[in-house]
Amino acid sequence: MQKENQTVVKEFILRGFSINGRGQSVLFILLFLIYTLTLIGNITIIVLVWFNPTLQKPMYIFLANLSFVEIWYTTSTVPKIMSGFLSENNYISFTGCFLQYFFFFSLGTTECFLLAVMGYDRYLAICHPLHYSVLMSNRKCLCLGASCWITGFLWSVVPVSLISQLPFCQENEIDHILCDTGPLLEISCVRDFMTEVASSISSSSMLLVTFSVTSISYAFIIYTIVRIPSSSGRHKAFSTCASHLTVVIMIFGCAMYMYVRPSGKHPLHYDKLLATIYTIVTPFLNPIIYTLRNKEFMKVMKKAMRH
Repeated sequence: MQKENQTVVKEFILRGFSINGRGQSVLFILLFLIYTLTLIGNITIIVLVWFNPTLQKPMYIFLANLSFVEIWYTTSTVPKIMSGFLSENNYISFTGCFLQYFFFFSLGTTECFLLAVMGYDRYLAICHPLHYSVLMSNRKCLCLGASCWITGFLWSVVPVSLISQLPFCQENEIDHILCDTGPLLEISCVRDFMTEVASSISSSSMLLVTFSVTSISYAFIIYTIVRIPSSSGRHKAFSTCASHLTVVIMIFGCAMYMYVRPSGKHPLHYDKLLATIYTIVTPFLNPIIYTLRNKEFMKVMKKAMRH
């Protein structure tokens, strides 16, 4: 297509959920409540870990990192989704769309690396308990956490840069709740094979690497747990990683379906539903999953509430 025949797109329309009338108001209120509770839950975890010496251990430091990721991860998408229920056309500028895409992708990547590191931490705690304090000191924990953040943001630079340079000529409606790889590639007026391959390799390799590390860690964990002679010992060992395993299954399950699959047409309503789970529901459930099953954390929380 000739350059002079192209109309440069300066803004996009996020179509989001196809709901009219009273349903929009109900969904807006529901999202507002979930978003508010998500912020409260994750901020509570960060504050308790930061100010309580008994929780300043690698496991809880990683959890505080994860909560910080979740706060910004959900903030990069949910406020814009809510604004779509208040306006007839949910416009987002070209720059705003790719900023959302960059932070959504970067924070999601950081979260996957953090989950892999948390799985490795549980492997050390259960499989090498006598050497745990040496193998996973607070200093090493902070270095691993910082590495997850740096890697997460650097990993996203190439795919986001490539897709942002594609020409968007006429079609500016994104049939999704957020700016993401698939919907953006779909409305581009030029199908660039190298950009599609690079984006696919970037997301799928990240997921496969982090999921593999997590899976190998849990393979060793399960092998160690089944060899514990007492049932109470097995239960105690499994309870320390059950919450993390639940979150891993939810996040990687949705992400694998979305980003590690053959190209082509996929049911949009499924994509929107899964995007809702990992952008809205999971950040809301994470504080609940991690704290309710953790006696040490609940003890600190009850003590803080009494004061």
